[in-house]
Amino acid sequence: MSRDTREWAWEYSASRGNARLVLLSIADRIPDEQCVAWASLTSLMKRTNASRNAVRAALAALVENGELEVLDDLDGPQHSTVYRLSRAAAWLAKVAAARMDDAEAYVAPPAESDPVPDLDIERLRRHGIRPRTGSESDPRRQDLTGSASAPPRRNLTPPRVRVRPSSGSESDPQNRSEPKVNRRYSSSGAADLTSVEDWQVDDASVSWAQQQGHLARLGEHGLEAADAKWRHHRASWSPRPALTWAADWRSWIAREHSPAPQRANLYALPGGTPAPQAGMTRADAHMAALLAAVDKRTGTE
Repeated sequence: MSRDTREWAWEYSASRGNARLVLLSIADRIPDEQCVAWASLTSLMKRTNASRNAVRAALAALVENGELEVLDDLDGPQHSTVYRLSRAAAWLAKVAAARMDDAEAYVAPPAESDPVPDLDIERLRRHGIRPRTGSESDPRRQDLTGSASAPPRRNLTPPRVRVRPSSGSESDPQNRSEPKVNRRYSSSGAADLTSVEDWQVDDASVSWAQQQGHLARLGEHGLEAADAKWRHHRASWSPRPALTWAADWRSWIAREHSPAPQRANLYALPGGTPAPQAGMTRADAHMAALLAAVDKRTGTE
C-alpha cells in the first residue's frame, strides 16, 4: 500500500524541497489504505539526509498545508510519533469506491472536500501503533520529532513560514517561467486541458515505467503498443488536464498484460488486427501499432 501512497505524493502533493522528501519518507512506511505510519526524528533525518531543524521545519510545513496530520492520541514503537497522510487516505478511498464496479472508471483528481475515512484502531495495533497511555489531562505532544527526550517546542517554525524558495535560479525546474511538457506551466498548468491525441508521455511517466519494471516486462514495442491501445480507448474522452492523462496512462500500463502465446498480443486492438511480425524495426513496429489503432492493415500479416 506504500506504493499507492507514494503515487499520491508524486502526483498530487504540493510539497517541495525537504518537505517533499520527508513526506515521501513517511509515505514509504504506510502499511495499508488508512495511510498511518510512525517515524522518529532520527530516522527521518537519516532518510532525507537533512538536519534536525530542516526536518522539523518540513514537518511543520506539511502539517500547515494539511497534507500531514500528527496523531497525538496514538503512539508508535518506543513512543515514536504517529502521522497520517489524510488527503492520501481520502484519495485512496475515492479511487476504491469509483472502481468498485468498473476497474477502468475515470476518477476525478483529489479535492479538499473528499471525506477522510475513520481510523480502525484495531488494525493499527498490528503495526505496533496503539493509543497513548496516561491521564486525560496530559498535555498534547507539541514535539513533531518523535523523540521522547527532546523538550517541548511551542513554536517549531516562525508563523507562515513554508519550505519554499522565494525565487528560483535559471536552472531551477521550479522556476515559474520555465515551460514543462504538454504545454503546462507550474503556475497555471492545472487549468490547462488537452486531448488524448495531443498529450505526450512525459519524462516522469517514462521514468516511472522503468522504475516499476513495466518497461522490462512489456518491452519497448509492448509499451508502445499499450500506449496506442490506451489512446484508442480514450479517443472519445473529453479534454482533461495533463496530470489526469498521466495518472490514467500509468494505471493502464500497470494493468496491461505481458505478451504471451496464450494471450492476444499487445498490438491486438479492437477490430482484430493481427500483431506485426518479429524482426521489424522499432519505427515499423510503432507505425504498425498506430495503424492498428485506427483498424487498418499494416501489410505484414
